[in-house]
Amino acid sequence: MFEDKPSLDDVIAHYGVGKMDGAPGRGSGRYPLGSGENPYQRGDDLLARYEALEKKGYSEKDIAEEMGTSTTKLRVQLSYAKSLRRMQQVSQAKKLRDEGKSLNEIAEIMGFNNDSSVRSLLNAQAEERMKQSSATAEKLKELIDTKGYLDVGAGAERELGVSRNKLDQALYILEMEGYLTYKRRIPQVTNPNQKTTLQVLTPPGTEYKDIYDTSKIHSVGDYTISYDNGDTFHKPFEYPTSVSSKRLIINYAEEGGVDKDGVIELRRGVKDLSLGDSHYAQVRIMVDGAYYLKGMAVYADDLPKGIDIRFNTNKSLGTPMEKVLKPLKRTNTGEIDVDNPFGSLIKEKGGQYYYDDPKGKYVDPKTRKRQSLGATNKRADEGDWGEWADKVPSQFLAKQSESLIKRQLNLSKEDRKLEFDELCSLTNPTIKRKLLEDFADGCDKAAVTLKAAALPRQKYQVILPLTSVKDNEIYAPNYTDGEMVALVRYPHGGTFEIPILKVNNKNAEGKRVMGTNPKDAVGINKAVADRLSGADFDGDTVMVIPTNGKNKIKITSTPELEGLKGFDPKLEYKIPEGNPNHVQLMTKDNTQKQMGVVSNLIMDMTLKGATPPELARAVRHSMVVIDAEKHKLDYKQSEVDNGIAQLKRKYQGHLDANGQYHEGASTLITMAKSDQPVPKRQGSGYVNLPGVKVKGEDAYDPTQPEGKKLYSTADDLYYTTTRVNKRTGEVVTKQKMRQQKSTKMAETNDAYSLVSDYRSRAELAYADYANYLKSMANAARKEMKATGTLKYDAAAKKAYAPEVERLNAALNLAEANKPRERQAQALANTRIKEKMAQDPELANDKKMLRKVSQQAIVASRNEVGAKRTAIEISDREWQAIQAGAISDNVLCKILDNTDVDKLRARAMPRATTELSAAKKALIRSRAAAGYTNAQIAESLGISPSTVAKYL
Repeated sequence: MFEDKPSLDDVIAHYGVGKMDGAPGRGSGRYPLGSGENPYQRGDDLLARYEALEKKGYSEKDIAEEMGTSTTKLRVQLSYAKSLRRMQQVSQAKKLRDEGKSLNEIAEIMGFNNDSSVRSLLNAQAEERMKQSSATAEKLKELIDTKGYLDVGAGAERELGVSRNKLDQALYILEMEGYLTYKRRIPQVTNPNQKTTLQVLTPPGTEYKDIYDTSKIHSVGDYTISYDNGDTFHKPFEYPTSVSSKRLIINYAEEGGVDKDGVIELRRGVKDLSLGDSHYAQVRIMVDGAYYLKGMAVYADDLPKGIDIRFNTNKSLGTPMEKVLKPLKRTNTGEIDVDNPFGSLIKEKGGQYYYDDPKGKYVDPKTRKRQSLGATNKRADEGDWGEWADKVPSQFLAKQSESLIKRQLNLSKEDRKLEFDELCSLTNPTIKRKLLEDFADGCDKAAVTLKAAALPRQKYQVILPLTSVKDNEIYAPNYTDGEMVALVRYPHGGTFEIPILKVNNKNAEGKRVMGTNPKDAVGINKAVADRLSGADFDGDTVMVIPTNGKNKIKITSTPELEGLKGFDPKLEYKIPEGNPNHVQLMTKDNTQKQMGVVSNLIMDMTLKGATPPELARAVRHSMVVIDAEKHKLDYKQSEVDNGIAQLKRKYQGHLDANGQYHEGASTLITMAKSDQPVPKRQGSGYVNLPGVKVKGEDAYDPTQPEGKKLYSTADDLYYTTTRVNKRTGEVVTKQKMRQQKSTKMAETNDAYSLVSDYRSRAELAYADYANYLKSMANAARKEMKATGTLKYDAAAKKAYAPEVERLNAALNLAEANKPRERQAQALANTRIKEKMAQDPELANDKKMLRKVSQQAIVASRNEVGAKRTAIEISDREWQAIQAGAISDNVLCKILDNTDVDKLRARAMPRATTELSAAKKALIRSRAAAGYTNAQIAESLGISPSTVAKYL
């Protein structure tokens, strides 16, 4: 047997270079020449050699070859060399400044044109950024010294919390110090012919054969993470610091706490209670090691002496502090859950922080100062709430005027039509098929969710309490002073819950509490919050919609229902302590189910013309339901008191085709997403077209629309159950069908079949919209099937051999990850369910739920070793693809593992000086709808000046 020796590609070798006649030549040694008394000299030497060759007309590839390295490594080395040169300039500038030189004098000495360059060199933050690669290298050395070999391949930078460039620079630094980086290709477990490439960082003296024991190779993410892009490193989560209750005061309802219920006010300038650069954040603070505060935290300047925290509550005077605070979450054994003591996920980056403290147990690796962990644990921070909402939910829009509904649905149609036309114009058939399939699936999904185009400048904002703003005002610096805005909160009951307020950005309290430029917050008073179906100031958000000026948006807002004025579900339906009457309690799982039931009831009642008193009954019940589990409310008694059964009979009762009576969703809006059981399916589906075959048999169904996605029924569709009749002893067998869930809208070919007998105008408009989306989906799939395949060109493969090899290697790596990815997805789903059970707020906070889901999949991938990395396609590789150097089958697999948005940007035809007729029409309709030039430009991928030109 031949010994398994590493190839040239297996070992990342060190190199040494020396000058010959002003140009670099081959040499040897651990370090590039030039490392002497000046610690930055080797960076200057490398740059000098590179620049000398560049002046002679050498290409980057030629220079890399002369230096005995690859272009990829050369770029890393140049980047690091530039950092070294910059650090040398920083050192010189600081020395001159210490000597008393002015900025202008330093600029003249160092050869700069002005003092702004000197200011940049003296910027402390800029200096720290330049040191990040060195900090990362030190952390890697520390890990290697304690843990052994490290996996530093694709994705390791994300586990460390630094950029790939910083990690590559750190590896370069370590290589110059004698550390070794090896590559090894290992066979996949289930497919030995395919190989996965490992990139392993090892200590000096390690031989290639040593990395054959893969159990010695560890993930960097198992041990450390950086919250500041490589400046410092800590564990991903530290058990929180506790503060003494002696530093805390409770502001009870009678003292004004009810007006700021849920707000945590902090003394400004206290190191262990800092919000960082933020004016506000949603936080958790541990108290006395057994309780915690939860809510929105802001600074206050009027706290009593000796008090650092004031917590506002709607509880009455005399309520013990332990009844106001929340108890820490405990496991089934009664012990505090050390992984999740608050029952709520803390932000992975920026959720915790460290501050200088002589008594601290941590040591800052840069300053060597001792540090302690801060007590404010952020669940969400300033800037986390303000994402632009690109859609309008039907639960709001369907309750608005017919003209507004039709306008937003028509804009959505125009968007889809424009995208379809652009996809049809693609020239690469494989990419065209891929994007058309994604487009079709997206249309089918949109027909179910029924979301419409966003209104101009609509934006989600978190609400904070201000006691000095009037009932008809709002402090909203992200909007123009004096303009009118509507607030919508979800779940949305009706137009009576929509306050329309005047922006007052002169409010002194708002400026003091929130600052003059809050990223994503507005200030309102308690009366306005109460109208928003009892919104709390503990992180609740509202959708803000400007209603005047150029927008010309008419939001229907009706007076608050008389039956809701003064209604407080927590007072009316609070179950007595200890539940002496054994009232049935709401569970976490049942909360969402019951909210879905009552939300559908309110929508159906609205569309069918229910009276205000009837609506008030349903809304009161919804307010009880949503807080029943958290505040222990008697939702069953609320159901009786508000006559919910009678409302269901009147507005949702109906007979089916067999004469059976049913209650439940009864209009198109509510039925669209309602469950529809279907026979169990298998496979990913097929397109219904004449001649289509499944398993060799004709599968075309002439009763279904051409282009619709159909599914094959499962091979194990039926199963048999047996039971023994206890009375007769007879064995009874039954054959049952396996089923799975779909939705009523997905299963119907005509959305009008879901329209109620009432036939409200909103239903008809949405039925037309859903049918349009269904037709677009079918048209896209027909176009997809009519599109040919990519013509493979053997000559192109030879011409682009390096690019083809790189793409195949990247694909092999992605494919090798699939088994672990499946395992990671299963584990992540379990974790998400656990988090939602622990934190019921997640179900209504879609943005936070997305973050929790992302964190769960990252943690699960780390645990099972899954490395999901998108294939990056370079310019040369794109040329190879377009030339036919990659087969259609292989390209399909590559496209499944790349960034679709980047792919779309490459694939779309080159921009021309003349816009298409469709884009011109969309510009005009968007402008007529009140969108700004900038918004139109962003949506169409063109410049604002181009929009102005066509207007």
